[in-house]
Amino acid sequence: MNAEDLRALQAPIKQKYRDTPEAARIPAHAEAILDPAAIACTIAGRTGPVTAGLHPAAGGDGTLACSADMLLEAIVACAGVTLRAVATAMGITIRSGRVIADGIWDARGTLGIDRATPVGLTEITLKFDIDSDADAAKLERLIQTTERYCVILQTLRTPPTVTLVG
Repeated sequence: MNAEDLRALQAPIKQKYRDTPEAARIPAHAEAILDPAAIACTIAGRTGPVTAGLHPAAGGDGTLACSADMLLEAIVACAGVTLRAVATAMGITIRSGRVIADGIWDARGTLGIDRATPVGLTEITLKFDIDSDADAAKLERLIQTTERYCVILQTLRTPPTVTLVG
């Protein structure tokens, strides 16, 4: 796909959202089914079920998905797709590339050992490794624009209101 094809594809969508802003409010949904026999749950992912469980640092055996890793997977997926769309719109050819996320969390918080220790990821580093003929300034603009429009990254930067119902 080239920039012209992308613009043609998105033009009617953008116009619809300009004409009817409420149509741009897209619902998202995820659901986990609890495992009654284990400390685990299964998420119906788009490519099949994923079973999540305890990380080895919290008592798991490492065979089940870790929610922190799943969050990082969501960031790299979103940033990767966003980067490809932005590169296409900017006319930048990418021969190959990777988006890499690394995070740190402190198990003392999760395990309730130290109430002063935060629960959850406290550091995330996102790295872009791109093979392209574009100059450094254009690649920097590509990454900045990707950062601006990456839904997951911006959600983490400006957290939404979360309501628990139970």
